[in-house]
Amino acid sequence: MRAPTGSRSRWSKKACSFRDAGIDAPIMVLSEPVADAAETVVARGLTPVVYTAAGIDALAKAGAAHDSSEPVAVHLKVDTGMHRVGCPPEAAVELAAHVSERPELRLAGVCTHFAVADELDNPYTDQQRAAFEQVLERMRARGLPTGIVHAANTAGALAVPAGRYDMVRVGIGIYGIAPAPALAGVVDLEPALALKAHVSYVQTLDAGERISYGLRYETSNATRVATVPIGYADGVPRELPHRGGEVLIRGHRLPIAGTVTMDQLMVDAGDVPVEVGDEVVFIGAQGDERITAEDWAARMDTIAYTIVCGIGPRVPRRYA
Repeated sequence: MRAPTGSRSRWSKKACSFRDAGIDAPIMVLSEPVADAAETVVARGLTPVVYTAAGIDALAKAGAAHDSSEPVAVHLKVDTGMHRVGCPPEAAVELAAHVSERPELRLAGVCTHFAVADELDNPYTDQQRAAFEQVLERMRARGLPTGIVHAANTAGALAVPAGRYDMVRVGIGIYGIAPAPALAGVVDLEPALALKAHVSYVQTLDAGERISYGLRYETSNATRVATVPIGYADGVPRELPHRGGEVLIRGHRLPIAGTVTMDQLMVDAGDVPVEVGDEVVFIGAQGDERITAEDWAARMDTIAYTIVCGIGPRVPRRYA
């Protein structure tokens, strides 16, 4: 959860959605909160990472103003080479000391993030781990607590045993998706997400008819065309049909016909007797067929994470 600069109310709503849902488990904020979000972080019992003196001071001030006998737990984030967020390794010990000097705060952990753990032969991960361990050694030599030490994302958890430390931060693995083709099958991951809709309209078109914006899809024979009320506003890539995108209806793999529109798309069902109300599987299994997020990612030249994260908030979530 990240805090957009200058957007306290919007960030608070996003970051605290789990608390609003009644979840009281520990929740880590993986970027340092902006100063005007510090009070919310403390009040809602979130665990932020820190990597600047200003961020530490803002949280300490919020902690002092909050009526609690417990100090605010924070984790120090060290940038060992990802260069997204985190303090430089050479600044880590002094920042850790700065946290420890504030009675309102408790240094509960130290972390970093691997940039190429999914590239099995890349030595950069070992370099990052060595830099991180040097920081840990310097902190311990100074008598500073390291708390919970963590570095590994899903790829690191699977491929870098020495980088698992005290806990791992599994992301894409929660979906049951391997973080890279090279790591497929390392453990038995079961897909946890399916994307489905239903046919809302069926029509029969003659051969030579063209479909959707740009008229880029032409029917080769007389065919049934099914309309499905889902579009790129829901996370189906606009260009997916032009890269071979398919769906499952009645156990058949059928091509998406023409450009995906904002709220709807069409499917060329051929002579399959589709009807209004039929289930349409975009990601998931139906009969003996399966379409995966990895299939979409391969067609769109991206990673599966962008596919599953792209499914929009207006798509209803049903939990089994």
